[in-house]
Amino acid sequence: MFDHETPAIMPTLRGLMGEEITIHGATVDLHSGMYGGPAANPIRVLAKIIAGLHDDQGRVTLPGFYDDVPELSDQQKAAWDALGFDEAGFLGEVGLSHPAGEQDRSVLEQIWSRPTLEENGITGGYTGDGFKTVLPAQASTKISCRLVGSQDPHKIRATLRAYVEANLTPDCRATFHEHGAGPATVMSTDDPAFEVARAALSEEWPKPAAFLGGGGSIPIVGHFRSILDMDSLMIGFGQNDDGLHSPNEKYDLASFHKGTRSWVRVLAALTKAG
Repeated sequence: MFDHETPAIMPTLRGLMGEEITIHGATVDLHSGMYGGPAANPIRVLAKIIAGLHDDQGRVTLPGFYDDVPELSDQQKAAWDALGFDEAGFLGEVGLSHPAGEQDRSVLEQIWSRPTLEENGITGGYTGDGFKTVLPAQASTKISCRLVGSQDPHKIRATLRAYVEANLTPDCRATFHEHGAGPATVMSTDDPAFEVARAALSEEWPKPAAFLGGGGSIPIVGHFRSILDMDSLMIGFGQNDDGLHSPNEKYDLASFHKGTRSWVRVLAALTKAG
């Protein structure tokens, strides 16, 4: 839901591409007192590669990354602006204050209609208790890209790998391990079912239902569209403060009860509309 009083239908979902990259240097971990200086350090190489993936304006630097990204329509942008989204409050709830994505895009645009490239984890060298002065034999990162429009996850993966290979230093090599890929899902709200469902939802909640963008990825929805030629009504009743995927995730009883009644309303309205 957009907030505790505004239900939502999501006609779009971002796609996803996952990639694990490992930079290899020496055959074993080295003593930094004996090899520090002349020996290639995979952590340093990986850090430089990662740092080069974004510019100072928050844009991804991979060649052609934005080629298949559509611009948000004026109508959709106006609808999202009318929601009155609190950017400061959204970031403030998790201890942040400054949007770090594309600086010429609103926060809603960044999470609903723009692609991303994020480092989800990084490892290398000695990370246990205490201190150990080693030059690691390898360093790794896990990267995910959220994709929109017609972006091809396989093309993005190939471009990322080519960028890594082009930025290796002597004595270092890279290996790659893919973690799945799926394109974005885009459904047109011109289908009458979307408006029928929106009106039915609006009868249950204090505020009218809104069409929102989906920042996450649900590959099966794309399969329904590409294989069965069927759209999906993505209607959920989670709240922004549910702590999605966190250790103490919750779900409001109001969402459970009103969500149940909402689906009765939606199914009845769709049946009546034929």
